[in-house]
Amino acid sequence: MYVSKKNCNFASEFNLKCCICMTLFTDSIFLTTDVDGFRVCRETRSETGMTVILCKAGHIDVYYKGEMVRIAKDDLFVRIPSFDIELGPYEYSDDYEFMQITFDAKIFEKIMYEHMRVEPNWYAKSEYIKNHPVFHLSEASIDFFHTYFHLFELQLKDKPSAYRNQIMMAVAKGATMEMLNYMDKLAVLDAQDLERMSVNQSDYTFHEFTRLLQQYPHQREVQWFAEKLHITPKYLSEICKERSGKSASTWIADMTVAELKHYLRNTTLPIHEIAAKMEFPNASFFCQYTKKHTGLTPNHFRKEKKA
Repeated sequence: MYVSKKNCNFASEFNLKCCICMTLFTDSIFLTTDVDGFRVCRETRSETGMTVILCKAGHIDVYYKGEMVRIAKDDLFVRIPSFDIELGPYEYSDDYEFMQITFDAKIFEKIMYEHMRVEPNWYAKSEYIKNHPVFHLSEASIDFFHTYFHLFELQLKDKPSAYRNQIMMAVAKGATMEMLNYMDKLAVLDAQDLERMSVNQSDYTFHEFTRLLQQYPHQREVQWFAEKLHITPKYLSEICKERSGKSASTWIADMTVAELKHYLRNTTLPIHEIAAKMEFPNASFFCQYTKKHTGLTPNHFRKEKKA
């Protein structure tokens, strides 16, 4: 973990109002209130990170999707992981103050895989965020952001422990769900929004693929999904790569692995029952699949996560 502090007068170790220039990070989490920290994060993690910025004072103009986007006081800027959208040049006012949380795309993807079935409009919401990345927050929503920022800060400042990764994941999950909850309160996605999201044929096909993946999570053949969409498996993978940077087979495997990890971590079900629930041909095939995608047998995976 790297820590940078400049021109800070700390009234107490964890007083957020005093953390004017601070950067804390691990390989997966980046936290900063320092414009130099923002620069470093933009240059090193802009393609792979989920970035959320709350402007506390002044403003910053960031080049995003071909134009300058202004983030002003009490605005929240959200950039979901996207291989085709980078944060470009930027300019900020002399009185600019902000709080930024960036976490690795793999964390964000894991959260969304676990919640796909209860978030049927996620694809449309993600497209909306890509095109409307700035939200003006209410006082209550700002308080929520401060809370999650502070929880990340406390963990990053504390000594590493056996539970820190799980705690950080739980905080990231809470922050992501709060963002989706805020979007629901704004009611930004009406029927016209959903229709507009489906205009582009490749967008529509990718949307339908993710919907089918949610509806039939135990189907593990690209061919099956391609037939449902009336396209070839090769074309489906090309669309998935174009829209998300990942092939169709990777999407399917990630969904399956997330589910099997859930069963192995959070239940005491016998291996053969998990295999049956996930519609594997038999327990042996389930064990082979788990070993291939996690590097561990199901029993070893369970023992390692309990250690």
